[in-house]
Amino acid sequence: MVLGAVIVLVAGIVVVVALTRDSVRTPGCTVALPGDDPSAYTFTPEQMNNAATISAVGTKLGLPAHAATVALATVLQESKLRNLEGGDRDSVGLFQQRPSQGWGTIAQLRDPVYAATEFYEKLEKLPGWETLPITVAAQGVQRSGVPDAYAQWEPQARAMAAAFNGQFPAALTCRNLTLAAPADLAAAATAELGTSRLSGPHPPAQGWMYATWLVGRAEALGVDKVSFAGRTWTAESGAWAEEPAAGQDLSLHQTAAARVSE
Repeated sequence: MVLGAVIVLVAGIVVVVALTRDSVRTPGCTVALPGDDPSAYTFTPEQMNNAATISAVGTKLGLPAHAATVALATVLQESKLRNLEGGDRDSVGLFQQRPSQGWGTIAQLRDPVYAATEFYEKLEKLPGWETLPITVAAQGVQRSGVPDAYAQWEPQARAMAAAFNGQFPAALTCRNLTLAAPADLAAAATAELGTSRLSGPHPPAQGWMYATWLVGRAEALGVDKVSFAGRTWTAESGAWAEEPAAGQDLSLHQTAAARVSE
């Protein structure tokens, strides 16, 4: 499919270069949920990497998907899911937490695991937080000057939280990634999920929770293949595909740094 054209002057000759869909490939991660009212939301790999960590920390702390929804809506409003070096006054990091308000040091607040843990711990102290509306719970922690702003991000936050909690199979895809060199996957999983045992048999929801986390963190951890319950995602294809031969257990593969979109 031709998307457009670029006119280039080469050695005095005008050359028209057609732009096709294959030549314009943008990295991205999409959460798509099935149902009577299907929804799909697309983010950058950086944003989804951070979302995966935030949701995983909630899982490690034994919190329900509602907690991750509150946290993700908060971060979408505060930093657009980016780990910012600064912000309003002395605010830093994903949640734009302030060292002067006792949240921690700048270095700590730039650590997504620490920042998410601090947020969840304060969320749990809110009376009845489990049933509070998303924006009310977020405001109870953040004390923002625009308390209703979190509500606009609730649909995206709910979709991501549902995917990362394993409520839907193959709900997250990431494509055209620039994979980092293989990282210490066991250390990352332990810090974020509370376990290093990812490969092997798992109940469906738990298996999809781990598989979705792996896809969300794929670019940063150098993961190029994830299989579970007869389906396989690869960084090369950027999609989940039926693969009965892959079996029902969770398996994964890491590779050296490579530009998989080329």
